[in-house]
Amino acid sequence: MALTLAEKIIQNHIVSTEAKFTKGEPIERGKDIAIKIDQTLTQDATGTMAYLQFETIGVPRVKTELSVSYIDHNTLQTDFKNMDDHRYLQSVAAKYGLYFSRPGNGICHQVHLECFGKPGKTLLGSDSHTPTGGGIGMIAIGAGGLDVAVAMGGGAFHTPMPKIFGVKLTGKLNKGVGAKDIILEVLRRETVKGGTGAVYEYFGEGVETLTVPMRATITNMGAELGATCSVFPSDQSTKRFLESMGRGQDWTEQKADEGCTYDKIIEINLSELHALAACPHNPDVIKPISELAGQKVTQVVIGSCTNSSLDDLEAVAAIVKGKHIAPGVEAGIAPGSRTTLLMASKAGILETLIEAGFRILESACGPCIGQGFAPNSEGITLRTFNRNFKGRSGTADANVYLVSPETAAAAAVTGVFTEAETMGYEDAVWVNGMRYSMLEGKDARLSLSDITQTAQNRGMIIPPLSEEEASKVEILRGPNIKPCPACREYKSNMSLPVRLKAKDNVSTDDIMPAGAKVLPLRSNIPEISKFTLTRLDETFYTRSEEANFADCCVVGGENYGQGSSREHAALGPMYLGVRAVITKSFARIHKANLINYGIIPMTFTDPGDYDKISQGDTLELVDLDSSLKNGTPFIVKINGTKQITCVNDIAKRSADILMAGGLAAYTRNGGQ
Repeated sequence: MALTLAEKIIQNHIVSTEAKFTKGEPIERGKDIAIKIDQTLTQDATGTMAYLQFETIGVPRVKTELSVSYIDHNTLQTDFKNMDDHRYLQSVAAKYGLYFSRPGNGICHQVHLECFGKPGKTLLGSDSHTPTGGGIGMIAIGAGGLDVAVAMGGGAFHTPMPKIFGVKLTGKLNKGVGAKDIILEVLRRETVKGGTGAVYEYFGEGVETLTVPMRATITNMGAELGATCSVFPSDQSTKRFLESMGRGQDWTEQKADEGCTYDKIIEINLSELHALAACPHNPDVIKPISELAGQKVTQVVIGSCTNSSLDDLEAVAAIVKGKHIAPGVEAGIAPGSRTTLLMASKAGILETLIEAGFRILESACGPCIGQGFAPNSEGITLRTFNRNFKGRSGTADANVYLVSPETAAAAAVTGVFTEAETMGYEDAVWVNGMRYSMLEGKDARLSLSDITQTAQNRGMIIPPLSEEEASKVEILRGPNIKPCPACREYKSNMSLPVRLKAKDNVSTDDIMPAGAKVLPLRSNIPEISKFTLTRLDETFYTRSEEANFADCCVVGGENYGQGSSREHAALGPMYLGVRAVITKSFARIHKANLINYGIIPMTFTDPGDYDKISQGDTLELVDLDSSLKNGTPFIVKINGTKQITCVNDIAKRSADILMAGGLAAYTRNGGQ
């Protein structure tokens, strides 16, 4: 039977499944599957907790084909905390056999694409934008740090078998329209919850017109759909990209079978696309730039794991060449990796950007997670990032628009929303998967051999030590690094006050903020827990403290926990006493993280029951043992009178994890 590319890669990595499984035939959607993980990645904001948990597993060396620890989030060092974390992470990498990407080497997803990703492999990362790897034909999935720790220890990754949505691309992008506009169009149609439980697989003749960095932009921001991941075929463009990175030997062809069936097909004619923007304050609030044209802009930032490749920087340079940033606009650009920065310098791109007035920022996540370059109060900032949740930029009342590098460049030099195609610039021609103006154009300074030579300069990546050398390594721990708190003991019956009732689309930024103030506390749960849910209710922590952190629950609306993979959005609530979260629907990664930390995720059988509950009510969870063991609906009593039910869609293994008191306890007790 013909299979999609996603199905083929998943089946090549199947360890077990709840469903009847015959290789070469589709697996029943929604059934729990366990897949072998070939590669893992972590970044420093989630990595410290992941490795603290990995240490407790007791494995002397990682069991994956390759694991990498990246430093890219907490690079703003205003005191000892972040550098202490960096030293801890480097010593752990040396001790347990990981590659270590040093601060300044770049953003994990960009560097992994350049240096490590392989078509046909599986990648699990403690960052929600790990699906970037789908741009070269990987099944690359974001997860909580504890899931990644288990994978590094040799355990399988469990997830419901996703639906496979096909995205058929035809035509070719017009001048001034970028890959970002493709994923914004998908978001416009599908919304931020449309991809829950699904993989988006791109196919069609339009795929051939997109370079690997363009594909990676699309798979990266596919995370905003709530999708498990996104994937492109590995073809001749993929081969050329890997060859340019000095990794031609890593290429394999990966494609769907002829005549395969998708659960749904979305068709996009690239020739008909126009420049788009995601408007405040969610990635699916999409408008065409033509509707926004003329509105004043005060800041432009180009970078992040979504749009910081050499392709992106060259596109910007083409538009701003000979021009200057408009008065009243501040503009910054953050190359995605040290390799990209070096290549941009050799190509003359960096010179063009500096001459135009761009501030060159560090090759790191930076402004995307509120680490510097915050907008002015009530500012209009155009960013080539992937998220525009309220307050994420570091300025609570800023209006953040997500746009392509082409649109951002046009706004930077005009001072207003502008369609790039109207700028009268000379667009690049593509030759062998690279921009002609960089490689062979009139003023080109960069050859393909220059790119390959630069890409192979990997002095900022420290390779694993031998087992003998590793045995002598001492792990370094600063005073801010605290052990991960244990989950609370499981109970079959609980009486829980509703400490907070939230609305739709609560993000993990709302549950546990990022930013320069909070991120350095990622290694210290007692301290970081003080920020739990404070964006929704400033009194949440103080009310929890006044209740002596007694057991409680939270009620939410649709798509609760969208956004980042940060398990701290489960750890913080767990530490403060949250035992259950009841919503209309959950985002995938957050639901998994809640289960990992012993918090029971429930969804209303009747969404209208949400209106029957008020903050301060008491909910009784009755006979959880029966529900978790038998898969029957959860019974919830409101204030001892009204009774409602909640859907029990929790897989058997997840139920066992909850009854064991979280994934760590489940693993220690021999659970697989």
